[in-house]
Amino acid sequence: MGDLFDIENTLSFNADKLVEGNLYDYVTRTSMNQGILRSTGFVNKENLNQSGIWSLGLLQMDFFYREREWYAGQFVKKIIPKILMPQSSIMFFTTILNKQKPKLLSVLVRDVDSVFKNAEIQLPIKNGKIDFGFMESFIAELEAQYIAELEAYLSGLETAYLSATGLQDTRLSIEEEQALANFENLEWGTFNLELLYGKSTRGKRLKSADRIAGNLPFVTAGEACEGISDFIGNDVHVFSKNTTTIDMFGSAKYRNYEYGGDDHVAVVHTENLPMKAAIFVTAAIHKSSHKGQFDYGRNFYAKDADSLDIVLPVKDGQPDYDKMETIISAIHKIVVKDVVSYADRKIKAAEEVVSKK
Repeated sequence: MGDLFDIENTLSFNADKLVEGNLYDYVTRTSMNQGILRSTGFVNKENLNQSGIWSLGLLQMDFFYREREWYAGQFVKKIIPKILMPQSSIMFFTTILNKQKPKLLSVLVRDVDSVFKNAEIQLPIKNGKIDFGFMESFIAELEAQYIAELEAYLSGLETAYLSATGLQDTRLSIEEEQALANFENLEWGTFNLELLYGKSTRGKRLKSADRIAGNLPFVTAGEACEGISDFIGNDVHVFSKNTTTIDMFGSAKYRNYEYGGDDHVAVVHTENLPMKAAIFVTAAIHKSSHKGQFDYGRNFYAKDADSLDIVLPVKDGQPDYDKMETIISAIHKIVVKDVVSYADRKIKAAEEVVSKK
């Protein structure tokens, strides 16, 4: 790897100094949203990291390609190519970089640089040189394969998703349109989680070696597979569906199924809320708990959930769950419609590219 890439510290910048805007990405160690915590305007040139490189978050060791200049939080490194890499090979190299995750996760952060540089990889070559042409055609073939599968699936996507979510169609009702239009004018209030939903519950540790294969999702800390690390058959406490989990890093996720959880997971008991309102509450929790204040040095526990304050729409001084339901219902419809539209555009664009090869 050291023959192809340099690994360097980023010019980090604290989140509290960000300004409003969409010119640049503020990249942290999170695995979600390509590592982007939020977009920001220009802060200063000295802390701006260059485009055309990869970021590496030193939490779950995820590599993301950065197409535009970006600011970085703490515990983020940058991977700079030493050779000219055609744009068509970026996806290929991103996959190879992310295959280094198991090695990097097994060592201390201080050893990441040396382990990365000494890692050995295999690349296609032609006449003794890296075969970028093969990479391009290989990616194109994969795209063509998945496009064919997606096209077959797309015809029933909207109907299937609407059926699964209980929606009739993707047309917004008058109430939903008004809720979105008036979102900026909503009245908001601050509430304590424990006062709203009672004390949170902590899961119980279950080592990997002690887990018995089964059908119950077992939730641990992490973003991969929504934190589900296993499906178990052990006799453990089963948490209700329609609840929210918060892992050791403060990442909140809505659960629409029964599950078990380890000791790095706190469960907020929103089971008595309507489903869409519970989803809204999960988003509000995540916004308060996942600001970078929790990490390996300071884990999030159930007691932290009990002291957490969240911001919700209110009516007569109380959480307006009807409004939350309406907003989430509208967002569901918009997302379904956008996914179908995006997939359709992607299919057409890829078909044009493949047809020219």
